[in-house]
Amino acid sequence: MNQPEAGKGTLKTYVTGYVLSLGLTLVAYLFAVKQFTSGWTLIYSLATLAIAQLFVQLIFFLHLGSESKPRWNLTALLFAIMVVVIVVFGSLWIMKNLSYNHSVPADQTDQQIIHDEGLQPSKY
Repeated sequence: MNQPEAGKGTLKTYVTGYVLSLGLTLVAYLFAVKQFTSGWTLIYSLATLAIAQLFVQLIFFLHLGSESKPRWNLTALLFAIMVVVIVVFGSLWIMKNLSYNHSVPADQTDQQIIHDEGLQPSKY
């Protein structure tokens, strides 16, 4: 008789979700700080942990699997995938640009950009 309504969680599901989220966050932190891997392997590892974190949040906190209307489940999942793609590729794009901008000493930045872009220096 004490059954939760559809879309409502129990204390057990919330605690499980919290522990999983905390564990995934700590693993990601340790991967980044202790540098168990580096380069693209680290990026792929962190991206995988982020996607796992997303699914934990969708299932345990947003109750994606227990909703009575499956169309909303699909809509929420597609929106979550779109957000992840934007965040991941946007972050990689920003990191690439930061790497480009910091690869040359500050006094040579203008000359490097002019050279890379094939521009003619201004006479002014």
